Amino acid sequence: MKNWYLGTDQQHHTLLYLSSYYDEKMSGVLKYGTMKNYRTTENYLKEYLKKQHRTSDIYLKQIDYQFTLGFESYLRSLSRLQNNGVMKHMERFKKLMRLAEHLNWIEKNPTVRFKLRFEQVDMVYLSKPELEKVKSAVFEKDVLNINRDIFVFACYTGLPYADARALSTNHLQIGKDGKKWIYTRRSKTNTAVRIPLLEEAERILDSFKDHPKIDGTEKLLPVYSNQKTNQYLKEIAKKAKIRKELKFHAARHTFATTVILANRMPIETVSKLLGHTKLSTTQIYARVIDSKIANDFDNLRLKLNGLK
Repeated sequence: MKNWYLGTDQQHHTLLYLSSYYDEKMSGVLKYGTMKNYRTTENYLKEYLKKQHRTSDIYLKQIDYQFTLGFESYLRSLSRLQNNGVMKHMERFKKLMRLAEHLNWIEKNPTVRFKLRFEQVDMVYLSKPELEKVKSAVFEKDVLNINRDIFVFACYTGLPYADARALSTNHLQIGKDGKKWIYTRRSKTNTAVRIPLLEEAERILDSFKDHPKIDGTEKLLPVYSNQKTNQYLKEIAKKAKIRKELKFHAARHTFATTVILANRMPIETVSKLLGHTKLSTTQIYARVIDSKIANDFDNLRLKLNGLK
């Protein structure tokens, strides 16, 4: 009774205990990449505790707003992190503290007042001439031709890296139009996606049917590791004289902008093809297409002149 009255009977949890609790509960729920990111944030928290607080751990009740600002300041002192990288780590830290609040391990969440400030990043995508240059380029190294073709396939399907790598014969089905479609789910959000196969994408799939890397498996594409793929794409861009930092995700942006939105496909359809859960996410692509703006204004001029 005395301990209850004095409050000494309460069990006080630490920050690293909270982190390990989250790891244990979410390891089988969240994707490997997501958990890997959380563990990176945990490592930064350990470094911050060691270098700034001279300790290996801290009680949750000791974490205040000053600790939160200090963690942000520490992250910004690391030359390898840019603003958005810092904000992603702060976002994960806020989620951890929100979990502690929900578990009643803390009375007040010290990160509530901290506002995330992400900077808008320019979207990298290929214009139609640039896409044609990549498609027509011939490389001496076979590995570059293979990675170029897989990248072009993604430019005509919008599949992100993880989904392209996981693509198998089970994902190919015949749609209501009697043609081949890709039926899959986005690995990132588990959202159902249905994509009709354009001729260019189907041609690339056919070219890989007997490739030794996927022969005897259900796989459709001989996709290399993400690191290797982006390394090869950098070389491809240089040889094709594309002055852009080409990474695999640029293919998804190219599909959304150059391949479909620039060809006046309704944005609601684009949103479905990309597997977006919110239309506002898709609208980001529409803002970057000058040709679409020009086409929309041409239609507006016709309407204003009574010609449409």
